[in-house]
Amino acid sequence: MTDTPSGQATDASRHADILIIGGGLSGAMLAAQLLRLPGKRQVLVIEPRAELGRGEAYSAVELGHTLNGNAARMSVDPDNADDLTQWLTEYIAAGGWPESDQQHVPVSELFPPRGLFGVYVQQRLAEAQAVGARYGSTVEHVRAEVVDVQTDIDSVRLTLNDGQRLQGAYAVLATGMFPAARTPQTESSGLNAAALDPWDVTAMRQLDPQSTVLIIGSGLTMVDAVVSLEQAGHRGPIEVFSRHGLLPHVRRQPPVWVDFLAEDHSVRTPRQLMRELRRHCRDAIAQGIDWQAPLDTVRAHIGRLWSQATDVQRRQFVRHVRPWWESHHHRSPPLSAELVARLHGEGRLRIQAASFKGLEPSLSGVSIRIRRRGEAQTCVVSGAALINSSGIEYDWRRVARPLPQQLLARGLVRPGPLALGIAAADDGAVLSADGQAASRLFAMGPPLRGMWWESTAVTDVASQAKFLAARLAG
Repeated sequence: MTDTPSGQATDASRHADILIIGGGLSGAMLAAQLLRLPGKRQVLVIEPRAELGRGEAYSAVELGHTLNGNAARMSVDPDNADDLTQWLTEYIAAGGWPESDQQHVPVSELFPPRGLFGVYVQQRLAEAQAVGARYGSTVEHVRAEVVDVQTDIDSVRLTLNDGQRLQGAYAVLATGMFPAARTPQTESSGLNAAALDPWDVTAMRQLDPQSTVLIIGSGLTMVDAVVSLEQAGHRGPIEVFSRHGLLPHVRRQPPVWVDFLAEDHSVRTPRQLMRELRRHCRDAIAQGIDWQAPLDTVRAHIGRLWSQATDVQRRQFVRHVRPWWESHHHRSPPLSAELVARLHGEGRLRIQAASFKGLEPSLSGVSIRIRRRGEAQTCVVSGAALINSSGIEYDWRRVARPLPQQLLARGLVRPGPLALGIAAADDGAVLSADGQAASRLFAMGPPLRGMWWESTAVTDVASQAKFLAARLAG
């Protein structure tokens, strides 16, 4: 793959057919789908990282940071649900990932390390490049950050942080996720400046192994942070604070359950969904079947249910149901869940329902002010270190990065429903501030969270990439 490093002298304005802004999973999968389609086209992927296909999620280097879905659920091929299972089978047979035998399950039920999943994505992209070469299509990695976008009737123009300018017939916002722990905020509490990165095992090794570590947030990022601390040799107390005090459930492999939403189209609102889902879960438990079985059938229908719900219904779901939905649906990989459960059982890890109210001055370590649920008064808690595990920042208005801020300022995009990501038409064309669908600027993946609710999983991204590639090529 041709790679243009940041700062390399180039023409004043380079041209391509399609410009992909972001080279993580979303950008890499879109590029792969475009390369596989007949026709000659030039694709530029603008991504500041050294490698395509990894992004935030799959740049992890520790084996303990695994996918939260097993191989059978994580295929990047929307036409072959077994693609990752088949790739892993060959990879392990060739001597790769020898630690896989520690999970004692079939390959389809393995939870691969995220870094290894990045290798899989990169290999599928390389195979797509070989297909594209036969059509005369190319993809090039431009290693830089897009800081501005402008559109006109027949093209899109990008400005990069190194001064380069790119022009294309179409551009796609494949920016991926903005982890709260790594994303500058427009209204910063100073939290990230004071906190350790949840995935930085090297920094955690500098802590006193017996010291107290404070964690804000109790979702999957917290699980990763606990794994990081364990791998760094930390053996002291871990205090976790989250608004509802809920932990992710462990992901199991339940038997197939009837797809009740496919059979009953009268279920249309979040309230109806929760009522029917509870009923089926009770039926499953009564039959000795894991409650995760009926829950897993809902996944395929979330986009439809969310898109047809009213704003009032969506707001009710986010306010009253979301914490429980995410703790039950976004589940933890078994090995990580076992670690969290063990530390919790030993009393080393405590989960408290409390809201973070800000940092407090501290002569050593770090102090935070919290308000425990049910209490009117706040209190101060201290530790040797703090980790921000509050998840993903979906509100682009709060992301203090040049591209989201410029897109909003120019009116090229507007916030999505409930300020989740950005608004777009059904085909991915972004909606401007005045509600007009763009003819040249599209989005896919996590930026469309507000449109489909679940727009971050591998299978979601893979399906969107296939659909959008066909739209752009057509």
